Amino acid sequence: MIETSTGMCSVALLDGGKVVDSRAERIGRGHAERLVPMIEDLLDRRVPSRILVSVGPGSFTGVRVGIAAAQGLAIGWNVPLSGFSSLAAIAAAARAEHPEASTITAAMPGGHGELFLQDYGGRTLKALGAPRSLPPIAAAAETSSDLVAGPAAAALVEAGAPAPAIELAPLAAQAALLPSALGALAVAPLYVRAPDAKPKAA
Repeated sequence: MIETSTGMCSVALLDGGKVVDSRAERIGRGHAERLVPMIEDLLDRRVPSRILVSVGPGSFTGVRVGIAAAQGLAIGWNVPLSGFSSLAAIAAAARAEHPEASTITAAMPGGHGELFLQDYGGRTLKALGAPRSLPPIAAAAETSSDLVAGPAAAALVEAGAPAPAIELAPLAAQAALLPSALGALAVAPLYVRAPDAKPKAA
C-alpha cells in the first residue's frame, strides 16, 4: 500500500488484512526520490500479490508520484492494482480510535487556502456525499459530524465546526482498516477542485 497525498510518504505491507510492516516519513516534498527506496526497504525482495495506492485528494505532485510508481510496479510484477481515497483512510483511522462516533468528517488542506473534506458514516464508513473543496468558514458551516479528523481538522474546528478534532495524517497502513469497497477505486487522481489552468478560447 502506498500513500503520498501529503507531506508524509508512507508504505505498508499487509498479510490477511493485517499490517506486517510499514514505513512513514514526513518529507514535505521529494516523494519521487524517497518512495521507491522506501518500498524496496519494506519489501526486502518480497513480491506483493496486490498493490493499493492513494488517489488523493491532496498534493497534485505527490498523488501523481504514488500512482505512477504503483502502476509501474503492478506492470513489472503482473499484480492487480486499485486505489483508495486519502479522506477515507483518515476516516477509517478515526473510526478505529473513536468507534462511538456515528459520523466523521475527514479534512485535509486543499489548494488556495481551501479544505478538502468528506463525511462518512462512522460504523460502516459509508460516504455521505461527494468530497468537496471549500474555504474553511464555508466548510465549517457544512459540518455537522460527531468528529472531525485529519491534518486540517483543527483548522476546520477553528473556523467554527462544532465537533471535537483529532489530527491524523493519511498513512498507507490505515488502508488496512478500509471496507473492501473503499479499497477498490479506479487508479486515477481524485482532484476534487477543477484545475487552475484553463484552455485558451478558440
